[in-house]
Amino acid sequence: MLQFGVFDHLDHNGTSLAEQLEDRLKLIGVLEAEGYYAYHVAEHHSTRLGMAPSPSVFLAAVAQRTRRIKFGPLVYVLPLHHPLRLYEEICMLDHLSGGRLQLGVGRGGALLEHQRYGVEPATAQAMYHEAFAVLMQACEAEVLNFEGRFYHFKDYLAVAKPLQRPHPPLWYGAPSVDAVPWAAARGINVISLGPASRARDIASRYREEWAAAGRMSGDLPMIGISRHIVVADTDGEARRIADEAYRPWREALEFLFQRSRVDFPLAESYPLRFHELAALGHGIAGSPTTVLNYLEELTRETGVNYIACHMIFGTMRFEAAATSVRLLARQVMPTLQRPS
Repeated sequence: MLQFGVFDHLDHNGTSLAEQLEDRLKLIGVLEAEGYYAYHVAEHHSTRLGMAPSPSVFLAAVAQRTRRIKFGPLVYVLPLHHPLRLYEEICMLDHLSGGRLQLGVGRGGALLEHQRYGVEPATAQAMYHEAFAVLMQACEAEVLNFEGRFYHFKDYLAVAKPLQRPHPPLWYGAPSVDAVPWAAARGINVISLGPASRARDIASRYREEWAAAGRMSGDLPMIGISRHIVVADTDGEARRIADEAYRPWREALEFLFQRSRVDFPLAESYPLRFHELAALGHGIAGSPTTVLNYLEELTRETGVNYIACHMIFGTMRFEAAATSVRLLARQVMPTLQRPS
């Protein structure tokens, strides 16, 4: 069955940080009440694109304010974390939530943030792979001994263990079809950005790899795509909300690149105005009928079984986002989730 979650940069919306965080926690409560599968939060540093630079702290609050919805980082930027400290946080979050943590991991896409954090971009990929190996070994072993290029641990007692064994479900932002064999072999959920054609190729390859390994189609992990989605009673109202909110989010997305005077690599996928984004097929703002038609075509074209909806961004306020979330859940999702 097609599932829906919400992806969130938690970018600065112009209010105080305390007000923004409280409103986001209230919105996640709405997501839970309306039956969304999961809430995913990004990790960013030294930029107003991410006002939850410590995802674990924010997600601990989510764990206590909700009871059913799954949640997690998308992704923990592993080169910016001590892997064993992060492992301990993962264990705590999984237990605090009763086993609802979804563990997104990655190198991180904005290497300018790594530089400001004191991590050399040229080594970030290798650090990511090594930190991931440490996390997986800590989940499995009672005692961890590890000798790597970046991390060296001896006689680390993995006293804590996640509630979900051997570890919480893994999520990964798949940049291309080349990443699929690694993810499919480990049963990792994947999400892609950008063109629908890329998502289609990723979904097709994942299913091929899954079947070749002799695994049941009913056990297929989430194969997702992320899209900006705004729903209101009319097309005009939805477009007005999206247009106003999108520009400051887009400025935050490019902020560090402009400050560093380097080319912005996502300019083609994320143009300056929402109607240009929609023209690319990378987002939709409309009435429930308009959004339903868009999502029906998107799922037919891509073959994904998960949509990570980017439903609150920029200066969008809680009331508009909550209305959008409810309309999608009540007037769009039931049709798309109906057995064919």
